[in-house]
Amino acid sequence: MENLGLTQNFWRDRSVFLTGHTGFKGGWLALWLSLLGAKVTGYSLNPLSSPSFFKLVDLKNVIQSSIIGDVRNFSLLDESIQKSNPSIIFHLAAQPLVRKSYDEPINTFTTNVIGTANLLEASRNLKSVEAIINITTDKCYENQEIDRPYNESDRLGGHDVYSSSKACSELVTSAYRNSFFNATSVKLASARAGNVIGGGDWAEDRLIPDFFRAIDNGEVLRIRSPQAIRPWQHVLDPLSGYIILAEKLVSNNYNFSEAWNFGPENSNAQTVSWVLDRLSNKMKNNGWKKDMTKNYHEANLLKLDISKAKSKLGWKPQWSLEDAIDFTVNWYNAFKNNDDMQKISINQIKSYQSS
Repeated sequence: MENLGLTQNFWRDRSVFLTGHTGFKGGWLALWLSLLGAKVTGYSLNPLSSPSFFKLVDLKNVIQSSIIGDVRNFSLLDESIQKSNPSIIFHLAAQPLVRKSYDEPINTFTTNVIGTANLLEASRNLKSVEAIINITTDKCYENQEIDRPYNESDRLGGHDVYSSSKACSELVTSAYRNSFFNATSVKLASARAGNVIGGGDWAEDRLIPDFFRAIDNGEVLRIRSPQAIRPWQHVLDPLSGYIILAEKLVSNNYNFSEAWNFGPENSNAQTVSWVLDRLSNKMKNNGWKKDMTKNYHEANLLKLDISKAKSKLGWKPQWSLEDAIDFTVNWYNAFKNNDDMQKISINQIKSYQSS
């Protein structure tokens, strides 16, 4: 595969251990890192949806190794990390759904909190490891519905179980950094991204997958909170931030072992209805309407301050929300046409890098 290179030759033959590679974000990251020349070992549960990005792009045969395992299984996780002898670790494995966290709170806490602790514990005595990035979420902040973007020094918290578990994952990361990693050469950072969209996401209870499922079923999509504002971005935008952060952690004297926000420009923090109206115009579907059923608590306003990543990492989002929607629609249309989805996905990564 072609080496697309964010930093010349940095990733070529570099060993990477990536949890959550069978998921949406993890799958895209594993594909991108492989294109950059990295030797990626993936560790995750089986894909939770069918179809899945993992299978459609034949990711199992793209990366060096694919291990099916649970991050709560310390012995298997420890054995897998040691065998891969990684230079860089990306931790994306999680229970990522808010509604499911209400139905399965213990599963959510054990996966997102104990799973993070297991990964850090298994990694801290490995001499090969140079950098670890724990990917959490913008929802780790104590959301006070204020009309300003949250920055990395704002208070962590969470009304729902999912958000709380991710705040806890951040605290676990901080504790391991201060207790263990500051005394070693290993750099440990966390990354907080906004609401990502893109091709290949079939998770339950997410806006874009629900939109395309409604089209397939000839249904009118019901939306819980159409006026909720979210920091929307294409999945490749935060992934580029994770890749750049990993390079900085390894290659620079400055200590980048901190928390980092990777979100869109403020102009791309739009309402759910704004996104749906544009999707509907492009797909000529049956539209959507507000779901009047009483639901669980959801934040109405959430924005991220990305000034730190811009100034210190030299990162910035490349695609507007309109671009993100276009590339997402194009990916799903290609899937419907039975196109080669590995080729389509690689071409979208190339388009992103050329931008």
